[in-house]
Amino acid sequence: MRILLVCSSFDGLVQSVWLALRRAGHEVSVELALSERLVMEAVRLAKPDLVICPSAAGRAPAPLWEGARTVVIRPGPPGDRGPFPLERAIAGGVGEWGVTALQAGREMEGAPVWGHRMFAMPAEPPRRSALYRGPVAEAAAELVLEVADRAADPGFVPEPPVPGGPVVRVREPGGVLSWEAPTEEVVRRVRAADGEPGVVAELCGLAVRVFDVYRGPVLGGAPGVVAGRREGAVLVHTGDGTVWVGQLRAGERGAVTLPAASVLGGRLDGVRERAGFSEITYDRGDGVGVVGFDFYEGAMSAGQCRRLVAALRYAAEQDTRVLVVRGGEVFSRGVHLEVIEAARYPELEAWMNVTAFGLLCRELVACTGQLVVTSVGGDAWAGGVMLALGGDRVMVRSGVVLNPHFRTLGLSGGGLWAYVLPRRVGARQARRLAWRALPVGAQEAVELGLADRVVPGSRPEFEGAVLEYADRLASSPRYERLLAAKREAREADERRKPLEAYRAEELAELSRDVFGDRRGFGEARRALVHGRRPACTPARLALHRRGSGASPAPDAEASHM
Repeated sequence: MRILLVCSSFDGLVQSVWLALRRAGHEVSVELALSERLVMEAVRLAKPDLVICPSAAGRAPAPLWEGARTVVIRPGPPGDRGPFPLERAIAGGVGEWGVTALQAGREMEGAPVWGHRMFAMPAEPPRRSALYRGPVAEAAAELVLEVADRAADPGFVPEPPVPGGPVVRVREPGGVLSWEAPTEEVVRRVRAADGEPGVVAELCGLAVRVFDVYRGPVLGGAPGVVAGRREGAVLVHTGDGTVWVGQLRAGERGAVTLPAASVLGGRLDGVRERAGFSEITYDRGDGVGVVGFDFYEGAMSAGQCRRLVAALRYAAEQDTRVLVVRGGEVFSRGVHLEVIEAARYPELEAWMNVTAFGLLCRELVACTGQLVVTSVGGDAWAGGVMLALGGDRVMVRSGVVLNPHFRTLGLSGGGLWAYVLPRRVGARQARRLAWRALPVGAQEAVELGLADRVVPGSRPEFEGAVLEYADRLASSPRYERLLAAKREAREADERRKPLEAYRAEELAELSRDVFGDRRGFGEARRALVHGRRPACTPARLALHRRGSGASPAPDAEASHM
């Protein structure tokens, strides 16, 4: 079936839908909804059997659904009405939520239903961005397969509209936060607006938008007063306790979201370091050590890379037999573009970041005293994929999306990619993945050799399964042979071409990208950080425009996925 996806950006949810439909054998093309004219031109060129608008909260433009059979994927259960459905679900503490496929028409409230998928909401209030690219994206990917099957059935008729209550009119997410509110309310409000737009508040006399909060200890103190700091986060008193605030944004136009301590700067003079918050953890059992890291949105600054290097070195020195390297909600998206963009000298900051990230990846590859298992429970991009490939066993959770390329960043590579990628998939496949610059699903990653095993389930279930696997590996009678084979292979590779040679070549190329801007790194970085929309849909996505001569589609990216 020919399917046209019409979307505002080729983000993580749309990528999940795109991957699911292609894997099912459908011919899928993408058009970014940059203008009504371009969308209608895309319908004319693609001649689709079905148009799907993933992740839409509103209604599709009339010319679209009048000219082609169109289904909108709405992030809410059947019968749910009103704007900001995910924000309402998080703020309201519901136990279950869903995704619904609706027939596009004049009125989307109460439209005919093509199908739906429900999922349990996490017990802990999730960040809106994490909910969107996690359970919502996975449910949408399942639902569109059902929609495509039903579209192929000439006898299918959508179900009548699901009765619902009155349309819920709520204020736009965000608003002004009072630190006098209870901790639970602060956490839910901030997480419901996380990603965008954040919640407006005042800290240390500075107007900011707040992101990335966690419950802190119960301490005595005036609400809104900063009580401590650690690893870029600040501890703030609430009405009945404290919260750790990881990220802030100061100002409106052109401002970027950064670690809270760097935004507050000198206003934190005299604020002491406190325990209780860490982006990096280490736990161990008899035979297995686990280095966990959870950086906001998967971005890793030079300082964060250095701290993680220190943690890996510590873990490698222990008497465990297997080292599990576990990422967070987003495994990693490589260097921290926001910190780079906000730096006084962005090129210098970028250089320090790519250098530190390369050292991090080398640390993982060079660990020969233990078997290394990388636990990829969230999406990964660019250098983040290369970091994962540094392990001896790569475990990915079903639903995870990998983007093993640097093309949309304006960089030639990073993370020892010229070593870790070809050793996994071969030189020819490595070049193909880099050139295509397309996402790879979890099952396809195993088939290509990027990963060793797909594990289904929620993140806690996935992490438990990875630990069980690591325990079996550590106690296996074959362990010594496996470790010896790893050392022999590493020594052979080192004789053939030392890691430092790969690293020197990589840095030579990256210096031309960072300081010479030969691939447009500066503009690509600014576009990704500030969410600028491209002029047209990238050619690699818009199959319907190939050879048509209509609206040339240079390779620009819609979002940082």
